[in-house]
Amino acid sequence: MENPAQTEFPIHDLLARRWSSRAFDERPVELVTLKGLLEAAHWAPSSNNEQPWRFIVATKDHEAAWTRLFNCLMEGNRIWAFRAPVLILSVVSMNFQRNGQPNRHAFHDVGLATENLVLQATASGLNTHQMAGFDVEKARMDLKIPVGYEPVVMIAVGYPGDPIALPERLQERERQPRTRRPIDDQVFMGAWGASIPE
Repeated sequence: MENPAQTEFPIHDLLARRWSSRAFDERPVELVTLKGLLEAAHWAPSSNNEQPWRFIVATKDHEAAWTRLFNCLMEGNRIWAFRAPVLILSVVSMNFQRNGQPNRHAFHDVGLATENLVLQATASGLNTHQMAGFDVEKARMDLKIPVGYEPVVMIAVGYPGDPIALPERLQERERQPRTRRPIDDQVFMGAWGASIPE
């Protein structure tokens, strides 16, 4: 199932097709394809080329590791994410390695790396869904994340599945058109609140 964005202005097809569906097929993701996603993330821009992101990856081929990540999810995500053959936790270093000072751009940079990963997944015929709904402290403890690093988002990855396998309320969400707030609510010309000319 696809649910491309209905955009006001033309954008690249890859961006329009990127969608956070909850429907996953359980077939494994080939290792070379998974490595391609991580390679794409690896080439994201970052402040001072710091590359503060880290990714903890688990596949169902390694059930204990996958289960550790899965058990960090909140129940609302578990009811559909159990079909995803790959779970990835993004983690970010909060300080610059070169001087130990706080990196106020760290979350921005891990977001860029994650979007590279997500777009590469879309280009590879995969579905991704990013989740804030996970237990950060459990992830920190169970995955042995060191001090100075912050868990950011869990990402389910896999081939698109049939939405009919989802609970009914989630099937309904899958069928709804994708929406965004108007661009004029988010983008200003030259100063806060100034609209972009027609």
